Amino acid sequence: MSRRKTRPRTSPARPAAPAVTPESPCPCGLGASYGTCCGRFHTGTGGGAPTAELLMRSRYSAFVVRDEAYLLRSWAPETRPADVDFDPGMRWTGLEIESATAGTAFHQHGTVTFTARYVHGGEPGELHERSRFARHEGAWVYVDGDVDE
Repeated sequence: MSRRKTRPRTSPARPAAPAVTPESPCPCGLGASYGTCCGRFHTGTGGGAPTAELLMRSRYSAFVVRDEAYLLRSWAPETRPADVDFDPGMRWTGLEIESATAGTAFHQHGTVTFTARYVHGGEPGELHERSRFARHEGAWVYVDGDVDE
């Protein structure tokens, strides 16, 4: 999920993030609380995501809570944008992992294919992407992805 900046920012203010607490269900859908699931990666208390799939899930959750610092930190330096342009009209509503290849402790690269559901301007939609991940200085990072239109 790249969501790169494509237009000039008219205001330095960031859109308000949805209210997700450490006790809330994790947006990634694994069934644990946000604090013990993706939130631990966002805060750094859980180290780095140990697999490409868990990094994908934590990045989805970071889009939900609008955690720009985590998204940039978990992005490969060669493809990382200067900032993340959160669309104030976008609300992420669910994640489905369709497949994951490689991306474990025994790999240097991996892919995760997913569907992320959202509501934008009151209309539901879906984003289908095949994301590529690689190890950078030992940690999994998002490299780029192919979005199905």
